[in-house]
Amino acid sequence: MFHIIGEWCVLNKFETPSQLCSYVSITLTIRESGSSVRGRARIRKVGNRKLRKLLLLCSFNACKHNKACRAVYERIVNKGQRKKLALIAIASKLVKQSFASAKSGRSYDERYVFILPG
Repeated sequence: MFHIIGEWCVLNKFETPSQLCSYVSITLTIRESGSSVRGRARIRKVGNRKLRKLLLLCSFNACKHNKACRAVYERIVNKGQRKKLALIAIASKLVKQSFASAKSGRSYDERYVFILPG
């Protein structure tokens, strides 16, 4: 999966991970009118369908084997949110991790912690 995201980062030259998340359409949208919110948050289905399906399947696997992803999933579900919303959050996390890995040229290390200089 990281190779696929890396290819998209290089080919389409996305500058931020949120641009890539929007391209894949795993960002949430809320239907609202004025001060009233109508319906639940949903993902827009206008992006790359194959990549979105692949990411959602990978998020299932990441919840089982990746400790950080499992912690995020459990935190969201324990707040009372839907399980599908938690899987979308995991897919977004995977996109952001792979985007950072592709842009920096480093392989993924779960123990790596970025410290701001200063």
